[in-house]
Amino acid sequence: MNALQTLLREHKAGACVGIPSVCSSHPLVLEAALQVAGPNGAHALIEATANQVNQFGGYTGMTPALFRRFLDDLAERAGISPERILLGGDHLGPTCWRGLGTADAMARSAVLVDEYVAAGFRKLHLDCSMSCADDPAVLSTQVIANRAADLCLAAERAWGVAGGAAPVYVIGTEVPTPGGATEALGALQVTTPAAVDETLDAHRAAFAVRGLDSVWPRVVALVVQPGVEFDHYKVVDYMPERARALSVRIEREQALVYEAHSTDYQTPAALRRLVRDHFAILKVGPALTFALREALWALSDIARELSLPPEPPLKQSVLNVMRADPRHWRAYYADPNRETLDLQYSLSDRIRYYWNAPSVLRTTDELMRALERIDIPMTLVSQYLPAQYEAVRAGELEKRPRAMILHSIRRLLHHYTAACGV
Repeated sequence: MNALQTLLREHKAGACVGIPSVCSSHPLVLEAALQVAGPNGAHALIEATANQVNQFGGYTGMTPALFRRFLDDLAERAGISPERILLGGDHLGPTCWRGLGTADAMARSAVLVDEYVAAGFRKLHLDCSMSCADDPAVLSTQVIANRAADLCLAAERAWGVAGGAAPVYVIGTEVPTPGGATEALGALQVTTPAAVDETLDAHRAAFAVRGLDSVWPRVVALVVQPGVEFDHYKVVDYMPERARALSVRIEREQALVYEAHSTDYQTPAALRRLVRDHFAILKVGPALTFALREALWALSDIARELSLPPEPPLKQSVLNVMRADPRHWRAYYADPNRETLDLQYSLSDRIRYYWNAPSVLRTTDELMRALERIDIPMTLVSQYLPAQYEAVRAGELEKRPRAMILHSIRRLLHHYTAACGV
């Protein structure tokens, strides 16, 4: 994590720099992230979320060790040294086990953190903001801080066994819902400087009680709400004037920056302003798989125009799987009259949970093989993939389906790297 700490020190010294944090497990998204980092020797910060990757496999079927091996293999194929990948764990805490009592949920969370550290993850977002089965609906800042400090203690013990670089930590009590809001958004309440004071004081005290004073300098970022979020069809854009007091508040901290969650779908200008205002870590995830889905849907439409396989088409295959297994979207999409639209086009992108379903993998592979065998007419590329059409015309991109998907994802990632001064 030395590279991350160096960059954040540069930011604190006055440089308008930051780092994108890619929160995804999809191989094409991760490959695109490595490609973006590749040409200029930058580091790629890749984060796995607790519900994606955990000791039980998460929805990807991968433990932290398997995810690390998976990323190393991708880096080797991309010709990028694994040392340039910064591994982070996002929302590490009881989020997956909220239905259990606190003791059981926190015991599983400690094992989760242990396995992340053992696998080489060194940027750890400790998130104990959610209530367990025997908790009140809303936890106090002190309770959240105490639980985060318990997990920090578990991480430090695991590091003592694993060795290597020391972990760095991200904390915060005003943590946006992972993956975006679950219902239509109204006005967002920007975190106040007083709330920052309360959160930092509570965590410092909790760390001190557990003998973690020497660890506190490795707390590098605080998660707050800068006034950015998205729901199914609306994006709340960053408004710097609303976050001015919040931005000024972090300048009093020698080593801390803010980590901005839910920056998906923000404009390039908004991303630049976030970094300028000390939101130096920009988390992005659903927007990247949304870009992936856009490209795959476009390729599916091209195949349909050319009467190519697969049958049923990719769109229908994915919808069939989602309807057969609604556990990842049922709580999000409540209107049955809009179900087909929501399943495909919602900004919360619940479709990302289904790309590794066996039938979807087979159908996607069949689509890609069918399109690889032909010379796709440029008129259809222009119709369905206009940005890639321009890149092909300019000689910057091969007219191959996989290359065009990766280009679609990279275009979005470049907004982040540009905002971060990479």
